[in-house]
Amino acid sequence: MLRQVLLHNTALMLPRLIPALALSLALHGALILPDILKRLTVAPPRPALQASLRLPPRPEALPEPLLKNTLDNEEAPQAAKLPPPPTLQPTPRSTAKREVRVAQRKLSEHLFYPPEAVARGIEGEVRLILKLSAEGAVDEVSIAASSGHAILDNAAIKAAFAMGRLTGATSRELILPVIFRLQ
Repeated sequence: MLRQVLLHNTALMLPRLIPALALSLALHGALILPDILKRLTVAPPRPALQASLRLPPRPEALPEPLLKNTLDNEEAPQAAKLPPPPTLQPTPRSTAKREVRVAQRKLSEHLFYPPEAVARGIEGEVRLILKLSAEGAVDEVSIAASSGHAILDNAAIKAAFAMGRLTGATSRELILPVIFRLQ
């Protein structure tokens, strides 16, 4: 008897259940479908930012001025040929510039642009003071001028210590500019 009652109640409820089920599917579909369509039509992701480090530009050599005597109309007598000027030994200033360029090249091998700085679009220039031992090893690194961002300052200091040794360095102290620029 119980079985017959259950079958009878099920038969009565089935016509009401089908429209309720259809309505439920339609409502849920209406809520989920726009999200699915939005995901299908998403634009491709942007390419990742790329950063690189560049050495500062080299100053261009100025051409020597041409001198001409425009006051005399007559040809000047041929001057005796002078011996060529002796080759000059590099001055301490040009030696220091050369050592800074060598140090920047070596630093660029160890320097990396911190990913967090790239993600935040941080750029800057750090000036480091490198104190070298007699053998050219980096003994101490300090900041002469900060970039204003600790993350860039720390990356420059780590790279300076990672250089290890500057072979052929005669200076015991160098001021080394480190430039961080995004392209």
